[in-house]
Amino acid sequence: MSETPSLLGQGFHWQDLAEGQRFRSFRRTVTEADLVGFVGVTGMQEPLFVDATLGGALGPRPVPAALTHALIEGIVLAGMAHGTGLALLETHIRARAPVRVGDTIGAELAVTGICSTSAGNRAVVTSEVTVTNQRGETVMDYTVKRLLAGRA
Repeated sequence: MSETPSLLGQGFHWQDLAEGQRFRSFRRTVTEADLVGFVGVTGMQEPLFVDATLGGALGPRPVPAALTHALIEGIVLAGMAHGTGLALLETHIRARAPVRVGDTIGAELAVTGICSTSAGNRAVVTSEVTVTNQRGETVMDYTVKRLLAGRA
């Protein structure tokens, strides 16, 4: 039994993916700690995000769209590109509805393009990601291009 065991949690190599392939992510509840930590790290001291008594046009306790994107990217990367992702090349984000503290978000991802590069056994993988809340409402969607490694 000298064979090396498979690595748990390894992301997909580009050859393991196909256009049209679809995935869904685990879901995650956005917490007050997420909001406070994100605002602290980024410096987004917007009253909308730091004053819990403020009930603006987006309703109570909205979170920055950048936080929603970051949380979903963390989930997607852990399931899709952990150890195989080489670079985030491009992303186009569309915030569709507010996400608030206490909302639970998840994503569906569709692979829409795979283009192998001329060097280095890698490919540009394009995906469409749709983020929904606990009510099934689309709160964000985005297109992303990643550089993924190939199998050794």
